[in-house]
Amino acid sequence: MAGSSLLALLDDIATLLDDVSVMTKVAAKKTSGVLGDDLALNAEQVAGVRADRELPVVWAVAKGSFKNKFILVPAALAISAFVPVLILPLLMIGGAFLCFEGFEKVAHKLLHSKEEDQQKHQAIIKAVADPKVDMVEFEQNKIKGAIRTDFILSAEIIVIALGTVQDKAFEMQAAVVSILALLITVVVYGLVAGIVKLDDAGFYLIKAQGEALLARLKRAFGRGLLSFAPFLMKSLSVVGTAAMFLVGGGILLHGIPVLEPFVHGFQQVVAGWPYIGGTLAFLSDSIIGALVGIAAGAILVVIMTQVQKLTKKTASA
Repeated sequence: MAGSSLLALLDDIATLLDDVSVMTKVAAKKTSGVLGDDLALNAEQVAGVRADRELPVVWAVAKGSFKNKFILVPAALAISAFVPVLILPLLMIGGAFLCFEGFEKVAHKLLHSKEEDQQKHQAIIKAVADPKVDMVEFEQNKIKGAIRTDFILSAEIIVIALGTVQDKAFEMQAAVVSILALLITVVVYGLVAGIVKLDDAGFYLIKAQGEALLARLKRAFGRGLLSFAPFLMKSLSVVGTAAMFLVGGGILLHGIPVLEPFVHGFQQVVAGWPYIGGTLAFLSDSIIGALVGIAAGAILVVIMTQVQKLTKKTASA
């Protein structure tokens, strides 16, 4: 009996772990909209930091991120356990924030010239080169700013992850949210560390001496890394912004019941189209979600812009 009971227990544990794994993958897909943005933002946070201090800064921010998760995960689980009715509103707020942040980035690109961005970048470099600048204070400010950004992004990730398992048992919710929070922190900051050192790796490789095949390959690969690093940063930013509209708009789409009939109507209309009808019907949820995300982001940016103008007028009056 004891042996059969142990086998039954092991089978239950294996089943639970399998369920947790599946739900964690689902939650990870739902939070993908934040991850690209998280990577790009955190990689950008070390701009202006000396090369030999990049990894210590990334590690300091990573430790702050773990502390953020240590606060946010129990808080989210407590809400799920005692006030579950708040999950959907928090999810909607998180989705709306994603859309707002995504459209704000698009608006910034459209309304600001490359020259303005280059001037800002050069100003940072000039400030760092100034011997009067306190580099310790500069670095600490960078770390604090990155941890604040991480807190917002972590809150979004955890709320979205919790929303994917809100109908599951509390133990499942705790396991999925905790595992995802840990994995995302490790993966994101591991990748950030790799990204910020790409250029250093490139500079190291192009210094390879000699005309042997291996030396030439090292130099060629080093030049490739130096060319690839800025392209990777831009790509992460673009993909992250697009994913923010997809995920944020998808959350709003499924959280507002009156919008669901439009999705089904669109699917029925395009399903009969030759050649691309089936593909469009399959992608209709994502397409409409992205459009909802763009529209919601535009509306929120306009509202926040007007609120900021009114606040400035009131403060100056």
